Amino acid sequence: MAIYGVAILSLCMFIGIFLGDVLGTFLGVAANVGGVGFAMLLLIVLTDYLMGKDILSKLAESGISFWSAMYIPIVVAMAAQQDVLAAITGGPLAIIAGIVTVLVGFLFVPLISKIGNKTTYKDHAI
Repeated sequence: MAIYGVAILSLCMFIGIFLGDVLGTFLGVAANVGGVGFAMLLLIVLTDYLMGKDILSKLAESGISFWSAMYIPIVVAMAAQQDVLAAITGGPLAIIAGIVTVLVGFLFVPLISKIGNKTTYKDHAI
């Protein structure tokens, strides 16, 4: 079961790393900029599209779910560790930029929750 969907995952990872390298080159940074994020977004969009069109088999869907549960948190944690180390050695501007980004993200949570599903807890009551 776990082997199904690995091709889609690896394709998204290769494309994401490529896009991150291109973006890094374009910005003049000698690093991959957002490659893992591009890969994860591409995986979500592609999987949603394929599931919506009923192209993926149930085994592929469960394989992608398995790798999403195992792989994505590990890669995100590794990228976050590198970002924290770079921010600490990068000086106060990097730390301030990180704090501002998190605060802006927190400000968007109520906005996104209003846009989302209007279901209340009463609708799910037994």
